[in-house]
Amino acid sequence: MSVVEKVILVTGGSGLVGKAIAAEVAEKSLPDEKWIFVGSKDGDLCNKQSTELLFEKYKPTHVIHLAAMVGGLFHNMAHNLDFLRKNLHMNDNVLQTAHEKNVIKVVSCLSTCIFPDKTTYPIDETMIHNGPPHPSNYGYSYGKRFIDIANRGYNEQYGRLYTSVVPCNIFGPHDNFHPSASHVIPGLMRKLYDLSKDGRTEDKEFIVLGSGKPLRQFIFSRDLAKLMIWVLRHYESAEPIILSVDESQEVTISEVAVCLAKAFDFKGKIVYDSSAADGQYKKTASNAKLRKYLPDFEFTPFNEAIKTTVDWYLKNYDNARN
Repeated sequence: MSVVEKVILVTGGSGLVGKAIAAEVAEKSLPDEKWIFVGSKDGDLCNKQSTELLFEKYKPTHVIHLAAMVGGLFHNMAHNLDFLRKNLHMNDNVLQTAHEKNVIKVVSCLSTCIFPDKTTYPIDETMIHNGPPHPSNYGYSYGKRFIDIANRGYNEQYGRLYTSVVPCNIFGPHDNFHPSASHVIPGLMRKLYDLSKDGRTEDKEFIVLGSGKPLRQFIFSRDLAKLMIWVLRHYESAEPIILSVDESQEVTISEVAVCLAKAFDFKGKIVYDSSAADGQYKKTASNAKLRKYLPDFEFTPFNEAIKTTVDWYLKNYDNARN
């Protein structure tokens, strides 16, 4: 019988990325690993004592820290202070408790939206702190940037291998489709579902907020899960690493809308509401560092990943986060 050497606690384990990691682990587990997925119902990570109790209960040797207060563009714009305070509390509690409990490795999840608003492209790992983030999400961005600063501190002061990954926009099954909390793809999916549920779409309008022109890189959650598991097992640096599709796979919001409409078999008209804010025009990220380690990694084609996500949503609508 094999001996479990790694106990891996995944915070935010009931969310989009957590569910994807759980699915990957279920298919390709290692005998020396025990994976534990926890969500907000298991403990309040904004509270230090609650965080300590969670670590005492499961005694992790490794942590993947996914838990965060997240939301779409307009929710961020209206609640920047909440995003700042809650993420600062959560991240400090997780990292400090991990240190106090002698956790060997922590992999935290950042986002490409934390990069400076005024910058050159493509962005890379060295540019996170080169200037202020976009004003639409400064609270979330500064809260997440703190993780990189803290990781550096724990590494320099205590020799800890606490690191972070920086994914581009993530989508897939188990996303949050609630109008106030969703990102662009799940938000558009929710709209299309509501338009299509009665089966007649020919005379309907699919309204997309903004001009449709901004560019984004999107990573399928199962691809990100594979890469995060690789980081946990093999990446031995406190410096962040961008986990993104290649620059050539960048798409416009308009292309996303068209692809989703096709997946939903929507036959009406797509209308762009240019009176609504676009947010950042682009935030193209370089995955050159990742490619040095994994030159042959194959990302799921965008159209295929969209179809898989839409099919899952149609099948699981009643249990999805709507």
